[in-house]
Amino acid sequence: MPPCLSPRNSSLRSATFITLVVIGSLSGGLSYAQTPKLAPNGANSPPAEMPAATGPAQRMARFLDPGSGAWSPAQIAAMSRIRDAALADPYALIELRHLTDNIGPRLSGSPQAAQAVEYVAAEMRALGATVSLEKTSVPHWVRGEETGTLVAWPGMAPATTQKIVLTALGGSAATPPAGITAPVLVVPTFEALKALPAGAAKGKILLFNHSFDKQLAAQGHGGEAYGAAVVYRGAGPSVAAAAGAVAMLVRSVGGADYRLPHTGATFYDPSLPKIPAAAVTAEDADLLANLAEQGTVQMHLLLTPQTLPRVDSYNVIADWPGATHPDEIVIVSGHLDSWDLGTGAIDDGAGVVVSMQVLHLLRELAIHPARTIRFVAWMDEESGSDGAKTYAEEHAAEIPKHIGALESDLGSDHPIGITYAGAPALGEWLRPVAHALAPMGAGVISSAGDVGSDIESVVSRGVPGFTPSQDSRYYFNYHHTAADTFDKIDPRHLAENAAVMAVTAYALADAATPPPRATAPESPP
Repeated sequence: MPPCLSPRNSSLRSATFITLVVIGSLSGGLSYAQTPKLAPNGANSPPAEMPAATGPAQRMARFLDPGSGAWSPAQIAAMSRIRDAALADPYALIELRHLTDNIGPRLSGSPQAAQAVEYVAAEMRALGATVSLEKTSVPHWVRGEETGTLVAWPGMAPATTQKIVLTALGGSAATPPAGITAPVLVVPTFEALKALPAGAAKGKILLFNHSFDKQLAAQGHGGEAYGAAVVYRGAGPSVAAAAGAVAMLVRSVGGADYRLPHTGATFYDPSLPKIPAAAVTAEDADLLANLAEQGTVQMHLLLTPQTLPRVDSYNVIADWPGATHPDEIVIVSGHLDSWDLGTGAIDDGAGVVVSMQVLHLLRELAIHPARTIRFVAWMDEESGSDGAKTYAEEHAAEIPKHIGALESDLGSDHPIGITYAGAPALGEWLRPVAHALAPMGAGVISSAGDVGSDIESVVSRGVPGFTPSQDSRYYFNYHHTAADTFDKIDPRHLAENAAVMAVTAYALADAATPPPRATAPESPP
């Protein structure tokens, strides 16, 4: 039983399932295992499955000449051409500016998300791709008014209030129209809540004040820092409801302390009351914790979001047909939806446009690989990955013909190479591809159990998965905030990510032998 769940209370025990599931499935969508692991000395660890060289001379020879593997010299040369073209071509940057500035936030079910679908589909048709719109049902949650106000606290000046900066979590229930006024209880962890006397949270606004580990993120492990904190955002409302709280607050899951609240999806245990849920800024979480240590703190909370009926939306699918094996498919993808506070530049407009650029480069360079390269702009990654679920269902019979799947969903900072998920032999198979990317500093190969939440449904069935190994040190400063805007994009880094996606996709699609598949793929969920 997770330590946050008290055996004294059957309602708390009923939250066990959501607490366990959210740890592994929250995405707000992020697949945080994408972050490359670092060796104790800070260097990137080489893939464990690569055969060890026997001495310095052999290691040097291996480094200088990785061999051509599954590709001819002409195909290796094509990888270099694609890399250089990606670095020089502003296509992705231009497309991203339109998505973010002209269309704006693209919350699932919103008019902007619908407009983005039509825009991306038209752009893919203009490239000559075969385009289809794959219908999927998505949630339609609309943010409303959101205010937090301290009305009583130790040492206050008479007849004054203090503003608390917060934002509703995606999917949150609303407060009553007049709001909620209640005492604030602050705990750092689920364990701390469990240790309190029974009923301690009843009738209160419960704040989980669990800090994002900024030092871990600064050392290149932003994904791991996010993974350790995001469970409080996802499972917190149900754990709080089980304890009798009337509302739940969570310290924002991110690294920037500029009084920016970070939104993101939350999930409710259907057996428990759906209580209002919001994220407070790191500064306001510290304020509440300090005042609560001194005495009683009363807060007025007003949230007026609406959960409307589900609506139809679409994955955008665009095929660049293979020259000789059109039935074999390589996916390149990002998710088109975003949260509504910012304009979704790093999460995940960048992933969409670098995937769009793959097809653009193939057209510009007149390259037609043997297999089909399929661009997918996923819908609804942030609120439940309904688009990915629909794809897995609609294309179940094609999964054995999927040769590989790429997803970019960790921003657009400098990539150091390729991260893969699947058979251990993939590391060796990728060596010539990494060698082609090395001139721009992207020659590192690493492995992870998870390389993208949208492609997980095909990767779990044995399809090799890939993602750029992106620098995650700064991503969570802006992720899911109002500051996720176009100005956070470094044009050079965006182009580098496009190069990784395009070179890897081409290598998969034109290889003489396909990449090795896992011998024992997991059963579909």
